[in-house]
Amino acid sequence: MSEKIAMQWLIDAAATANAKNHHAHMDLISQKVNLLGVSGFENIGYEQWSAQCKHEFDNNLFKNVRYDGLKLIVTKEIRIMFKTHETVEGANGEINAQCIEILIEKESDNKWRLVQERILPPEEATRDQRLLH
Repeated sequence: MSEKIAMQWLIDAAATANAKNHHAHMDLISQKVNLLGVSGFENIGYEQWSAQCKHEFDNNLFKNVRYDGLKLIVTKEIRIMFKTHETVEGANGEINAQCIEILIEKESDNKWRLVQERILPPEEATRDQRLLH
């Protein structure tokens, strides 16, 4: 069941991003989100994430977002942690691909939302890359 929930969250995250639907996309992100591993930032919270998404969506800065592979790490009744490979194709043709660790949590309204995302450092990403495909 946890794998199905995680896969559906990834499908929804990619679909809302690719549709550039800011409201629906941000509804998948918890107000208490924490993004780790972005070069130059200690962490990124909800407001920064929302502003960045809005900017990218409004200015058509990417063509496509996709997720490949899924490796469950921890599953609890209201929390699921997993790793996946994210690929973002920019409008200029540039490809940004990275392995990420995601923690989603079932919030009080019964929706699963992202509470933490960590971009994996190169050595961990290299190891996990083989497991995700």
